Amino acid sequence: MFDVTRYATAAQSIVDAGRFLYDRGWSPATSSNYSARIDHDHVAITVSGRHKGQLTAGDVMVVDLNGQAVQSDCKSSAETLLHTVLYQIFPEVGAVLHTHSVKATVLSRLTEGSRLDVEGYELQKAFSGVETHEGILSIPVFDNTQDIPALAEQSREWFQAHPDQPGYLIRGHGLYTWGKTMADCLRHVEAFEFLFECELETMRVRP
Repeated sequence: MFDVTRYATAAQSIVDAGRFLYDRGWSPATSSNYSARIDHDHVAITVSGRHKGQLTAGDVMVVDLNGQAVQSDCKSSAETLLHTVLYQIFPEVGAVLHTHSVKATVLSRLTEGSRLDVEGYELQKAFSGVETHEGILSIPVFDNTQDIPALAEQSREWFQAHPDQPGYLIRGHGLYTWGKTMADCLRHVEAFEFLFECELETMRVRP
């Protein structure tokens, strides 16, 4: 069982995040999925196929850390395992956001190889644990696939070896990022979007 009050708090944080991200154009229509930790064993996550700018508490369900629905007949996102694997790896993580912005999608397609390195940006300090612009922020880029269990295991292996990285891209798909709180997670999305825009603008003016 899970605490209903904690579920309600998590669900409201997801609803509020959805409105913010939709208004910024980073989660168009029914794309994207969001989650928030309820307790050690349960996660609140968006129901599949719901418009992210119009979410209500009824559009948020509960799953366990294996991605199985708890006390619900609803279907969670097809990418639920990409959320739950992060909660398994990082006990301190309280929220995970997956967005589908134009900039993240385009830049992931333009990036050759398996990672995008950014450096020299003051806004790198928006990520927890980063204290200077002088380091390199290395963002892994995983190829898109419909085999979500395989991608979940690939991400598990990568982040167990690189626990300090705050997010990743799926090529032609979008961004995943996480934080201790939903506020931290939203800050990470904003920082990533700024960095992606800077990288794309640099490519435009200096091809």
